[in-house]
Amino acid sequence: MTPFFQGLGTGGSLIVAIGAQNAFILSQGIRKNHPLIIAAICIFCDILFITLGVAGIGAAVSRSVLLSRLTAWGGTIFLFLYGFQAFRSAMENKSLSAADQGHMSLRTAIISTLAVTLLNPHFYLDTVVLIGSIASRFPHGQRVYFWAGSVTASTLWFISLSIGARVFAPVFKNPLAWRILDAVIGLTLWSIAFSLTRYAITL
Repeated sequence: MTPFFQGLGTGGSLIVAIGAQNAFILSQGIRKNHPLIIAAICIFCDILFITLGVAGIGAAVSRSVLLSRLTAWGGTIFLFLYGFQAFRSAMENKSLSAADQGHMSLRTAIISTLAVTLLNPHFYLDTVVLIGSIASRFPHGQRVYFWAGSVTASTLWFISLSIGARVFAPVFKNPLAWRILDAVIGLTLWSIAFSLTRYAITL
């Protein structure tokens, strides 16, 4: 069971780190915008790319300078735009009841979740490259346990984050709480975007 628990710890430490995807899930969970579907999409994407990483594809992808550059600049643009939207939302005087009136459609929720996940180069770095490189240290027969641990960490985290966001719903009846959340999300997204910009320039 050692590979399983190492996969659980590795996956958890990488996934739990605050980032664009987690900020999006938290904000939509509080707004009650299809939280379980959003969590399911994130879990599916993690399972797919963790599987690719453990299978050994991570090393090949990381060697492609063109793919790395396109992904970095695409993610930078998306994060800047999404961060701008969060800052603009922070300027509005809204409460939870007001926010509930503008629910995101299922189609928009699916597209937004895929975008905030697949346009973020850190997603590939964590799931494919880092988890894949660590898995390569185990014998072939034990990698499946490492994979299972990583997938378990992802599943538990996204479900907990999505459902747990509802606990904070009473807090967000106060408009100031929304402004703080949106501002924190905007700062988080722009900080990631700036780091991606530096990374893209060095490629």
